[in-house]
Amino acid sequence: ERSRREDEPFLAINCAAFPESLLESELFGHTKGAFTGAERAKEGLFVAAGSGTLFLDEIAEMGLPLQAKLLRVLQEHEVRPVGSTKSLAIRCRIVAATNRNLSEETAEGHFRKDLFYRLNVFPIQIPPLRKRRMDILPLAHYFMALHGPREGKLGCHLSLATRHLLEGYGWPGNVRELENEILRMLMLTPSGELITPKMLSPKIIEILEPIAQGARPDETLREALDRVEAWMIRRALTNN
Repeated sequence: ERSRREDEPFLAINCAAFPESLLESELFGHTKGAFTGAERAKEGLFVAAGSGTLFLDEIAEMGLPLQAKLLRVLQEHEVRPVGSTKSLAIRCRIVAATNRNLSEETAEGHFRKDLFYRLNVFPIQIPPLRKRRMDILPLAHYFMALHGPREGKLGCHLSLATRHLLEGYGWPGNVRELENEILRMLMLTPSGELITPKMLSPKIIEILEPIAQGARPDETLREALDRVEAWMIRRALTNN
């Protein structure tokens, strides 16, 4: 919004959601009859983005052959539609994202080193959600406002205990896991009602177990530590 591309298109594609042959057609376009089922010509996203932005999400899922073609597009600033003999100039800005460590992927041969260096112009590292807990509740409220009307659940709000549990969970699936959890809670909560901990997934409510094992008024600190340690050992043996 602060760039000269503010009024230009912003197009996004999830590279993991398409088989490689279809992904190539989506990105580069194709001519009529280029392959079975290509009944008409299709403009690729590189061209459709114009002078705007093309966002390549989950780029590490792209196969090596297509990575080589993408590298040529980035170097030459032109794209050749599938089945065509002519190249088309492109002007769009490229933004790419992945949840993998591309340095490790290149070392293991899963991602082209030259493409990595071509993309790695201005890297932005986004910490996992567990390392930015101040974002959890704002994101939760955003997803409630987004999905509440769609699910017909207006006016639902989080109880204090629910908010504490959301902030205390580790969120290994990051923002997508949080969004799915909010959807689950909305499905289980009547419209306009308070969302209580019993609406949360068992994996999140498990946080309450060690809290329940805390020190009791009638025991010493040593006795409490021994009891909690024994509980943790029994729990670990049960899980294994």
